[in-house]
Amino acid sequence: MKKLLVKYASEISLKGLNRKVFEDLLIKNIKERIGKNHKITKDLGRIFIDDYDEYMLNKITKVFGVQSVTVADVTEKDIEKIGMAAVSQLRDMDVKTFKVETKRADKSFPMNSLEVSREVGGYILKNISDIKVDVHKPEIIVNVEIRENAYVYSKEYKGAMGMPYKSAGKGVLLLSGGIDSPVAGYMMAKRGLEIVCVYYHSHPYTSERAKEKVIDLAKKLSEYTGRIKLYVVPFTKIQMEIIEKCREDELTIIMRRFMAKIAEEIAKKEGGLCIVTGESLGQVASQTLESMYVTTNGINMPIFRPLVGMDKVDIMDISRQVGTYDISILPYEDCCTIFVPKHPKTKPRLKDIENSESVLNKEELIKEAVENSDIIDI
Repeated sequence: MKKLLVKYASEISLKGLNRKVFEDLLIKNIKERIGKNHKITKDLGRIFIDDYDEYMLNKITKVFGVQSVTVADVTEKDIEKIGMAAVSQLRDMDVKTFKVETKRADKSFPMNSLEVSREVGGYILKNISDIKVDVHKPEIIVNVEIRENAYVYSKEYKGAMGMPYKSAGKGVLLLSGGIDSPVAGYMMAKRGLEIVCVYYHSHPYTSERAKEKVIDLAKKLSEYTGRIKLYVVPFTKIQMEIIEKCREDELTIIMRRFMAKIAEEIAKKEGGLCIVTGESLGQVASQTLESMYVTTNGINMPIFRPLVGMDKVDIMDISRQVGTYDISILPYEDCCTIFVPKHPKTKPRLKDIENSESVLNKEELIKEAVENSDIIDI
């Protein structure tokens, strides 16, 4: 018999009295991804899944909190049957060196871990030719776990790690069509934050293809999170008001202040307690220290910037790993790029920006934008 054996991130194991809460949430997230008809059990740091198929492996490795997944042969706790299961694991593999590692969760088993590894290694050497033991740099490690049954496995698929999704509250992600914001959302979701996405759409200046691009980015993120709610906020009226009534070099800062305030209002509506952005310090004019300070002044909830100290190359590497990069580089402009002033302020002063904004009906514009948002379930 075979089962999927799921190891979860060691961080979950350190949760003490709250460990069961995190384990149960992880199992719930796995069920939502693979379907609730599969039998799932847990035992001392492991999750076991019956009735699996290969397609499920890819889905489970993208569940936050999963360290690795493997297909394990399940046998009786009999050393001969364990040995032959190990032989079966290696027989079709083109490897020349191996090592056996044993974990004995069932301490009543008459052999200790070293003895089991030695015996299983002997079965492999007897039954497979041209193979030898290498305890330092083996090509493959054969794992044996002694529990209520014996589990034998050799090939592990790396999981997404992190903490179970929705274990750390809820926040709003400012999702543009660029490279950075999807990575920021991924990194916060990996820490357990449930994300609600907000995209600012300036029809007709931004095309429907730009919106579809953001929807595709949210879909890619949902491969890791499950269902995501996406707010498409109409932003044209706000931008036109700013262009008409405010200084050109202050356009970007004032626009981003509106975005932050709208995100805060949506967070309140959704029960969120924070805002997440893809800002990286000094990357563009709107991400200088002075610009970030002025942009988020007056926001009464935490602003998380997981990329703030990261190099652009590192961010791009993560986006490729996550699968968002090829979508992000599609040439469809968002509202942040179509109205960029020739010489934007890089060191704005809060007092000056507030004075410029005083001619705008901020509360009414923000309220109208939130109320007229389209909500898409991804």
